[in-house]
Amino acid sequence: MTGDGNWTWLITGRVNTLIDAGAGMPAHLDAIGQALGGASLAQVLVTHAHVDHIGGAAAVAERFPGVRFRKMPWPGRDEKWPVGWDPIVAGEIVAAGDSTLVAVHTPGHAPDHLCFWHHDTRALFCGDLVQHGNTVWIPSNLRGDLIDYLDSLHRVRTLAPDRLLPAHGPIIDEADKLLQRYLNHRRQREDQVVDALRRGLSSPAAIADSIYEGLAASLLKLAREGVVAHLVKLEREGRARRLGDAWHIMDQ
Repeated sequence: MTGDGNWTWLITGRVNTLIDAGAGMPAHLDAIGQALGGASLAQVLVTHAHVDHIGGAAAVAERFPGVRFRKMPWPGRDEKWPVGWDPIVAGEIVAAGDSTLVAVHTPGHAPDHLCFWHHDTRALFCGDLVQHGNTVWIPSNLRGDLIDYLDSLHRVRTLAPDRLLPAHGPIIDEADKLLQRYLNHRRQREDQVVDALRRGLSSPAAIADSIYEGLAASLLKLAREGVVAHLVKLEREGRARRLGDAWHIMDQ
């Protein structure tokens, strides 16, 4: 699900800044220390409170005393990682390195998801908004929201970034092309879900099995969660309805 693992980003200068806390692996902490070359780490900006981005917070705090942790709040979840959290609000300008970043609220994958925009280089530290060669999971059981996610993709397109620096996978140079591909993919997936409903399939499991034929069993649970995200979107738009455990299309 995370490809080759996590990328975190270290911005050095007057305000040494780490984007995402990682998972607390000793090799990661050692790499941060080596890159800092003896300088202190001033702050960690967390894109969102999924464990692979926030789980290393306590380990980072222990290795780098005095570091400040900042993120958009997710009440009821941030408390799982007991470091002192300073809130970031949408649109806030945050000092980082020798420059500044703008916090761009991009919910959908998670309600607290932030990207960080560096206007001078037109680069966006995009967390789990997108990644190259894969799609992003919208976990409905963790407050994922497909309508919010699509809005976030459109919002980022209006920035016209030249480069996307994701938390998984390589740097993305053809940013707008990838963002458009993501939007096209979601439209195609929605068409598949609607078609499955019209064929009489009424459970997320049955719909996912029909769409993701041959998918490894270990990934089917994630696929079904993704189908639920599409079903909830259709329900909110008045195009599907849920009766008990069954889903039905509204245009029949």
